Amino acid sequence: MQAMLVEREKPLRLTESLGVIVEKVAANQRITVEDAVMLYEDADLALLSQLANMVCGRINGSNIYFNKNFHIEPTNLCVYSCKFCSYHKAAGHPQSWVLSLEEIRELASRYKGSDVTEAHIVGGVHPKWNIDNYGEIISVVKQVLPEVHVKAFSAIELNYVFRKSGLSPREGFKRLKAHGLNSIPGGGAEIFDSGVRAKICPDKASAEEWLSIHEAAHLEGITSNATILYGHIETYRHRAEHMEAIRNLQDKTHGFSCFIPLKFRSANNPLSYLGEVSLLEDLKNYAVTRIFFDNIDHIKAYWPMLGIENTRLAIAFGADDIDGTIDDTTKIYSMAGAEEQKPAMTVEKLTQLIRESGKVPVERNSLYHAIKYY
Repeated sequence: MQAMLVEREKPLRLTESLGVIVEKVAANQRITVEDAVMLYEDADLALLSQLANMVCGRINGSNIYFNKNFHIEPTNLCVYSCKFCSYHKAAGHPQSWVLSLEEIRELASRYKGSDVTEAHIVGGVHPKWNIDNYGEIISVVKQVLPEVHVKAFSAIELNYVFRKSGLSPREGFKRLKAHGLNSIPGGGAEIFDSGVRAKICPDKASAEEWLSIHEAAHLEGITSNATILYGHIETYRHRAEHMEAIRNLQDKTHGFSCFIPLKFRSANNPLSYLGEVSLLEDLKNYAVTRIFFDNIDHIKAYWPMLGIENTRLAIAFGADDIDGTIDDTTKIYSMAGAEEQKPAMTVEKLTQLIRESGKVPVERNSLYHAIKYY
C-alpha cells in the first residue's frame, strides 16, 4: 500500500516520512499534529484524497448525509467586531436587523405541517439580551414546531449571555434545555491560537472559553458541532493544533457530532485584502481534517459556503455530510461573498449531487440517525 500511495519522485526522506503516515492511516492509528502539518505541506492531492476516502469509508461506508432544515438568525447586532466578519452591523445600519418574537413565530410557522426536522438558530451577540431572551426564542419555535430539533446559539453567544445572567455554563444549559434546546452549533471557534485571535477577533471569547462551553453542553447531555475558520492569517500548524484541542475534548466527552471546516470569505470585511485561498487548498483541508479526526464520525462540507460544484468535489476528499435544504434562510455567508447568494436546495438536487459523486444519499436527523435512504 505504501508503495502505491506515495510518489516515488519525492526526496527519499520525505517519501519515507509520508509512508509512515500512510501506514498509520491504513492501520487505523491516530496521526499527530506533526503528521497533519506534513500532510498539509508535502502530500499531493491524490494521496490526500485516497487517505481521506479510506478513513471516510471505514466510518461511513458510501453514505453521504443531509437533512431538512431551516435557519433563524434573530439579529446581526453584535457586541464583537471580528475582522473577518461581514455579518455584523451596527444598530441603525440599513442592513441590521433584530427579529421580534412574533417575527420568529411567523418564520417557524412557514414550516408547520412540513417534514423539516431541524431549526438552526444563530446570530450576533445582542448587547441587551439575557438568558430569558434566548429561552423565549427557543420556546416560540417549539410552540410552533414541537417535534423539530432546535440547534441553537454558538458558544460565543452562550458564553456572553451566561456570564451576563450570572450563570455557570451548566446552569445556563439547564435553563435552556427546559425551554427545548436540543443541541448547539459549532460556530465561533475560528482559530484557537491566542496570537491569531488577538489579530482577528481580539475581544471575543477565548479558545478556553469556547471549549468550556462545549464541554458543559456535553456534560448536560447536549451534543454539539465543532468548526474551524481557515484561509486567513493562520498557519498549517495553527490548524492542526486547533483540531487537536477539539479531538482531545472529544476523547473526554464524546459529545461532538460533526466537524465543519469553514472557509474565510473576504467580501465586505476588514480582512478583504487577504483574498481567499484556492479550491485546491479547500480540498486539502477537507482531506487532512478527515484523516485527523479518528473520534468524530462526520465531516461537513457546508454547501452554501463552498458552492454546489465544489461541495461535490469535497465529497471526494473525505466529506460525508453536506448540510441541508436551508430554504434561503441564512445570510451569514452570502453577506461575505459566497457563491450561493440565495442558499436553498431541494431534496431532489441534494440527492442528485450525492449520486453523481458515486455515493448513497441518506436523509438524517440532527443526531445522524438515518431517516431515509435514497
